[in-house]
Amino acid sequence: MGVEHLVVMGVSGTGKSTVGQALADRLGRPFLEGDALHPAANVAKMSAGEPLDDDDRWPWLRIVRDEMTERTAAGTSTVVACSALRRVYRDLLREAQGDVRFVLLDVPAGVLRDRIVHRTGHWMPPSLLESQLATLEPLQPDEDGVVLPVEGPPEGVVDAAIRALTPHA
Repeated sequence: MGVEHLVVMGVSGTGKSTVGQALADRLGRPFLEGDALHPAANVAKMSAGEPLDDDDRWPWLRIVRDEMTERTAAGTSTVVACSALRRVYRDLLREAQGDVRFVLLDVPAGVLRDRIVHRTGHWMPPSLLESQLATLEPLQPDEDGVVLPVEGPPEGVVDAAIRALTPHA
């Protein structure tokens, strides 16, 4: 079996980090936090309430892609949290060595707003949610991935992800 990278994706507040870490733990893989790979200028811009544009995102996405490729070279599958909002961003991530699959976390907008308003310790302000929702392009039928409604605790979402990603005999 080859190296596989699962990219847990979606807008801010969907639970990418929580679900991604739990999925990595369950699968015995390292977890890569995409937010931790943002250049300082991106973090400053978002912290100031300014949405990123493509000029901001491309260098960051290349870093994420290159991290996955480095793990492939070491023979290591990963789970990655990365918004991957647009198809062209996912196309770039798919350039990484190894199989790249996506898990889109689907959370109703009202729930997202509530989560973001009440979370602490994150630099992304609630004001940027609308720009992310407007940017999000759902997975297309030809993209290797699954869309998961986020209902209940993270463990249930992880169970659903594993069921959806596992080939049936």
